[in-house]
Amino acid sequence: MTQRALVAYSIGLLGLILIKVLAPAFYSRQDIKTPVKIAIVTLILTQLMNLVFIGPLQHAGLSLSIGLAACFNAGLLYWQLRKKQLYQPQPGWYLFLIKVIIAVILMSTVLWSGSQLLPDWSTGSMWVRIGRLFLLVIVGIVVYFASLIAMGFKIKHFIKRID
Repeated sequence: MTQRALVAYSIGLLGLILIKVLAPAFYSRQDIKTPVKIAIVTLILTQLMNLVFIGPLQHAGLSLSIGLAACFNAGLLYWQLRKKQLYQPQPGWYLFLIKVIIAVILMSTVLWSGSQLLPDWSTGSMWVRIGRLFLLVIVGIVVYFASLIAMGFKIKHFIKRID
């Protein structure tokens, strides 16, 4: 039962993280009104989605509405940052993003395939299950970074010097 709620909630994980990154840009400019207005609209949207999703998805519908609303909130914050010219992506940023998305899709595909090949998670001792999880995590890390390197990434691309 918890699995469905976690899967539904995971949809909005990126949105929740982006809110934590984007909202302080407004606060640093002494603009508190914009994020609050967006939050109020998002709250209304969340409640409407709760009404729609609670019937067919039960408790997972509540998690889904929170996740989708977080993505909506982050999208509005980003749009307002661009509209107010508080954020301008650097040249090459979109290509960078596409390469990272490709790496994530490749990693996800390999991890999903690997999880299908392994025995059921409820079988084996605790140490065997921890070992299987550790194996998948290591495989995921290797696939992700190997695919980035294959697409031309270097460590220095992830490090920005502040002088």
